[in-house]
Amino acid sequence: MHRVVAKSQLSPNVTRLVIEAARIAEIRRPGQFVIVRLDEGAERLPLTIADADPSAGTISLIIQAVGKSTIDLVELGVGDAIRDVAGPLGRPTDLIESGHAVCVGGGVGTAVVYPIAQELQRRGVAVTSVIGGRSAEWVILEAELATVGEVVTCTDDGSYGRPGFVTQALADLCAAGGIDAVYAVGPVPMMRAVAELTRPFGIPTTVSLNAIMVDGTGMCGGCRVVVDGETRYACVDGPEFDGHTVDFGVLADRLTTYRQFEQEALERRGPCLIPGLVRAAAVSAAPTASAGHEVPA
Repeated sequence: MHRVVAKSQLSPNVTRLVIEAARIAEIRRPGQFVIVRLDEGAERLPLTIADADPSAGTISLIIQAVGKSTIDLVELGVGDAIRDVAGPLGRPTDLIESGHAVCVGGGVGTAVVYPIAQELQRRGVAVTSVIGGRSAEWVILEAELATVGEVVTCTDDGSYGRPGFVTQALADLCAAGGIDAVYAVGPVPMMRAVAELTRPFGIPTTVSLNAIMVDGTGMCGGCRVVVDGETRYACVDGPEFDGHTVDFGVLADRLTTYRQFEQEALERRGPCLIPGLVRAAAVSAAPTASAGHEVPA
């Protein structure tokens, strides 16, 4: 059992849980994830390890509540426990050793770029983080990212930071030059737009396909993607890939596979104990050009 030792709300439907997982905390690396199972018979959920404290024996999981299983998780309180946490899994992020990197996070994707930015800064790489959300309340981890480099914050409605999308801020940085690598995590349309934006500049661009993972072992085949014309599995070959070689059309189709089943499970679950959370989750799950990104033509 893995006890919850701290809990905080980062945005209307994003929660941070700090849980006991001493062995994982010691060896995890940026880009890796864990498989979480709340209880016997519960769904297996792949979640990125957003942070770790080896001295305390804890890891941080940042969870976007969009369906039954994620809502069940964020309803946990301090002192409650998660039955199973397996990991770390997946390939660690391939990181540059010097120069200037830009980490782009859209919505909850910011939780995935945070450990990447931490490790880049530890290596001596100059880090600029570009993060976004629909409005001020949807922006997460700004203060944490500010401890490892410069932060450019964007909101779609202009309620905070720079008005507009993260791709617009990234375009300005690319035009200025001096970028050695881009790491982008967020909704699929955002990552696709980032990859197309950096392509003509020849900037190596890494994207995370963790959103389509199911069992995390490669056995179910639910996370099949096409990368450089070949089939790959996000959970064992990734979850991160060269954004310039990912077939984002196939990826977008794959994301809709279980949508009907997820909606039916959410309806069977009944009311959520956290006021307003189900509505926020429904807004977040809806197809949109928000969360700090734009859908390319």
